[in-house]
Parts: sequence; structure tokens; C-alpha cells
Amino acid sequence: MDKRKTVAEINEKIKKGEAVVLTAEEFKQMVRNEEPVTAEDIDVVTCATCAIMSGTAAILSIPVAERNEFERADKVWLNGIPAFPGPCPNERLGIVDVFVYGTARANHEYGGGHLFREIVEGKQIEVKVKVGTSDRNRIIERRISKEDLQFARMITTRSSFKNYMAFVNPEEGEVRSIFSVRGLKGPYKEISVTGSGEINPLENDPLLKTIGIGTKIMVNGAMGYVIGEGTRSSREKPNLSVIADMHGMDAEFMGGFVTSTGPECITSIAVPIPVISEEVFSNLKIMDEEIKLPIADIHDRIPFAESNYAAVWQDTDLEIHFDADRCVQCDVDVCDVEEYCPTNAFSRSKGIDVYRCFNCGACIFLCPGGAFKGNLGRIKIHDKDKEVPITLRQSNRSKANKLAKKLKNQIVEREFLLTEPCDYLR
Repeated sequence: MDKRKTVAEINEKIKKGEAVVLTAEEFKQMVRNEEPVTAEDIDVVTCATCAIMSGTAAILSIPVAERNEFERADKVWLNGIPAFPGPCPNERLGIVDVFVYGTARANHEYGGGHLFREIVEGKQIEVKVKVGTSDRNRIIERRISKEDLQFARMITTRSSFKNYMAFVNPEEGEVRSIFSVRGLKGPYKEISVTGSGEINPLENDPLLKTIGIGTKIMVNGAMGYVIGEGTRSSREKPNLSVIADMHGMDAEFMGGFVTSTGPECITSIAVPIPVISEEVFSNLKIMDEEIKLPIADIHDRIPFAESNYAAVWQDTDLEIHFDADRCVQCDVDVCDVEEYCPTNAFSRSKGIDVYRCFNCGACIFLCPGGAFKGNLGRIKIHDKDKEVPITLRQSNRSKANKLAKKLKNQIVEREFLLTEPCDYLR
């Protein structure tokens, strides 16, 4: 018989310091070790994903001038990135409300994801406002930081896909794409992958028994909420739309990622899964080997083959390491890793900045001296004799594990209580 626990009962255990909370990584290891554990033994499993999430944006309210200095904003730029003023005109108040896309860009190297991280880091942001025709198109300039923003919220239109895809170029030549750093080489010379596999929240609650509208979660380390399904969500491959205040975010879990077609946005989401029933507990046992990884042609993004996430995350290295002794100090002004690292996390003088490194693995294949180490895995495509090497990961399982641990610690320390959805997703 399925003995159920309620979220309220679990919250009472959290308040008393009696709740048993595990990260998805810890729980999966118990399952692999065949440890005798039941739904009664565990109260919460924290799951997470850290990935390129194009459907990320921010809503900011920016003080730019004194009252009555201008009528309303016509155009706005933040560090050169175009922002959309409105919908509130804030007439003559000197305040501009803007909507900024995570994929908006000032140039090929700097976009919304970079801007969001710099705001959270507390850096100074250059604001330019073109005011209306009655002010003769005057430009107002000022510098602001996070403390100046009374309202700064991040929202996603789609995030935390249940699973995503791998991409390959089956034709000769290179294809520039958001799924590559320098272009995806073909035919079948490399493969790019996305998805956190068995620790992804929606993989662990595929029937959406605990995740719904109003579920309290963590977004880039800050408390947030699920506000509904995201765009392109389906019963087979659901994803989430979420919201959170940027003031409490941790810059380590977010940022910009420069692809061969320009900057993208890194976003991280952690979700607590309350073990309220045997059904929920059973679904939490999902493993990488059981999660399908569709393989698509980069030209039309239509899957034509299939693997699983064990090829990406089992018996591979979650983190990339730099061996300074093997750095050959190339006889060029700029090394390829410095030039093309998508998060600008490497310099020959300082090595890898682990705070910025996304563990994508691009450096391994960019460095002619073999100074970067990490096994990214290989994927066998059904009609090919050899396996195709993974050369780029656009999900960071190491950082996702870290975020899941951060959420676990907040629950254990009674700083984070669970919420019951006010409505369920389809």
C-alpha cells in the first residue's frame, strides 16, 4: 500500500531538524550501490540543472534622472545591450522600467547573460537612455549598480528541459551554430551535447506530481518560484517558466557563453522533490542509462538517432583540469583557448578561473599542446563504425551538483521550506 507523506508533514520535520535530505547525486549513488533505502527513509531529494538557457530575461527598474528631467524613455542600452523600455512609461518620474533578453547582445562577445552576471556581481553598469521627441532625442547617461535597482527580477520563458539533444554535422565542412564554439565539424567529426541527465528536476518528477505553479525553487542560488510551463513544453518533454529576484543570486551559477554565432545565457535551477509517495520515490530512481539522448542533424535539428545520458555523464570527467607544465606557450599573440573559451575563464598567466569555468570541454580540443585534461565521452551513432567524440558540453553537471547541495544545506539549516503547488502543470 502506498503510504503518503504530505508537504506539511515534511516541513514540520524540516523545522525540527529531523528531515532526511539528499542531493540527487547522493541519492543516485545509493541506488547504484543497491543500498536498502525506502520512501520512508528520505524526505527530500534536491535536483538541479545548469545549462545554456536562451529563454532567460530580466525585468529591471532603473533610476536614471531627477523627476521631471524627461518625459519618457524612447530607447535604452545597458553596457551597449539594447533593452526594451516599458510597459509602464513612468512619465516624468526619472525612472525607466526595461525588459532585457538574455540573448540580446552589444557585440559578438558580450550579451545579456554577461550583463546579468555583472549586475549580480555588483559591478557598475553603464546606462544610456534616449528620451522622447519633446526632449529633442536627448541622451541621458549614468552608471548604476545592483544597489540602485529596487526591482530586478529574472524570468525564464523556458528552462530546465526534461531532456534535450545532441547535435552532429553529417556533412562536409563546418556549421556555425549556438551549439558550437568555432563551428560544428563534419562529417561526424564531433558532437555537442546538452542536458544534466539523471539530476535534472523534471527527469526526477516526470509526472509533475510535486512540481507545479507556485513551487518554491532556487534560481542561480536565489529563492524563486515556478510560474508555469515554458514555451515548447510538451507532455513528453516538459520545461518550466520560473521567476526570482536577482538581488539574492550567486554569480557563479550564471553568466554569458559565447558560441560561434554569438553570446548565449547560462542559467541554473534547483528544485526540491518531496518524497510524498512510493510513486514519487520510484521516479527518483531514474538513471542516466535510462534517459534517452536524441541525436539531431545540426542543419534541421530533427533527431535521426538515439543514445542515452550515460554516454555523457558516466565514467567521464565532470570537471576540466589544466596542466601548466604541458602548456607550450604557443608562438602567437593569443592562444586559441584564451581566444575562444566561451566563458573567458582561461588565461596563460593565471590558468583556469574555476569560478567562471563552465566545464564545457572546448579547451581540450582547442589546445595544440594537450594542456587541458578531461574525458568528455563518445557517442556511437547507429550506422557509423566508430564513436563520435563529444567536444562540447552545454550543461555543467558539476555546478548543478553544487547548486543542489546548496539547496540541500538551506533546507537542513531550516532556511528553506517546501511549498505545495497552487495548481498543477499539464
